Amino acid sequence: MSKKTPLSMRAAAGKPSLTMAIAAKAKGFKVDGKDVVSFAPGEPDFKTPAHICEAGIKAINDGMHGYLPNPGMPELRKATCNWLKDDMGVDYNFSQILVSPGAKFSVYLAIQAMIDPGDEVLLPAPYWVSYPEMVGLAGGNTVVVQTDEAKGFLLTADMIEKQITEKTKAIILTSPSNPSGAVISKEDIEKIGVLLEKYGLYCISDEIYSKLLYAGNEHFSIAAVSDYCKEHTIVVNGCSKAYAMTGWRIGFAAGPEIIIKAMASIQSQATSNACSIAQPAALAAISGDQSCVEEMRVEFEARQKLIVDLLNDIEGVDCAVPGGAFYVLPDISKCLGKEYCGKVVNTPFELCDILLEEKLVACVPGEAFGTEKHIRLSYATSREDIEKGCKRIKEFLEQ
Repeated sequence: MSKKTPLSMRAAAGKPSLTMAIAAKAKGFKVDGKDVVSFAPGEPDFKTPAHICEAGIKAINDGMHGYLPNPGMPELRKATCNWLKDDMGVDYNFSQILVSPGAKFSVYLAIQAMIDPGDEVLLPAPYWVSYPEMVGLAGGNTVVVQTDEAKGFLLTADMIEKQITEKTKAIILTSPSNPSGAVISKEDIEKIGVLLEKYGLYCISDEIYSKLLYAGNEHFSIAAVSDYCKEHTIVVNGCSKAYAMTGWRIGFAAGPEIIIKAMASIQSQATSNACSIAQPAALAAISGDQSCVEEMRVEFEARQKLIVDLLNDIEGVDCAVPGGAFYVLPDISKCLGKEYCGKVVNTPFELCDILLEEKLVACVPGEAFGTEKHIRLSYATSREDIEKGCKRIKEFLEQ
């Protein structure tokens, strides 16, 4: 008998999230008592607002300890329709909504439901670390669409059209973007929508940062462009970023019923349903007082200005001003190829590794996002830590 290998080809080919790995290493240093400044994790540092927590506590006290319907609580799915209508201006029916354990899992489900082996998925770069891995797990092929840093990493329809082939099945859009914070304009979204119909494509539109916009930028969903776009787009959103609920694990998907049902079927075999306690909390989040979202957004905007100014004050660092989310993606290429303690630092990964070991500052190298010129810093941390961390980065690069 032939010897069986312990891992499937799928598992062997997969890569762990570099973002999560660095965040975990930084937390390990903190446990050891080290004064770490972490710009790595993509989660707000705010506490979940009190009225949301109270709804979760009430769910526990009311005995909501059992299974819920696989697609989500009916009340939450109905409320999601209203919430998305306010956010996007698009009408969805109850049957077009799926509640999942996080927006990340919603994206995964959409890819699993739509992509076959050999299908091509267009992915604008810089991209979120998990997208290409998710496409690969479905047997699809990622085709990178390179954006222009000089124009703020903004995606255009022309960039996309050049990469379309007969094998192209879908495009993944993220606006505001993780990691660049770029916000695609309404005009460009409309032109991309025209391409969807022209070439018969589908879209997964990750809009998890739609509430976190700055300097007059506005959110516009591709699902709002036309009836065709609405029927060929899976919109993904959730509670993690805007309501500081990352650990509650609640995400939403909205789209054509045939795809939503397929996603729900996969979810039923994988996780049954999203957490029964977190769903009433999510209902309180999207249906209740929204002033907490604005308060966090205002603070994020102040932090954004602070970190951009501090980074641009460092020789060799060029940091563009993002339009949304809570990340900056500074270009550190002028700092590469230089020596530190007898070792030449050639890549963002090497720079971030030494920066964490020597200066106790955690950043995510650009390789995780498809760029070899940048590092990503999350400013979802205190102003004090932003100042302290940027000071350490400056000292490190001067050395």
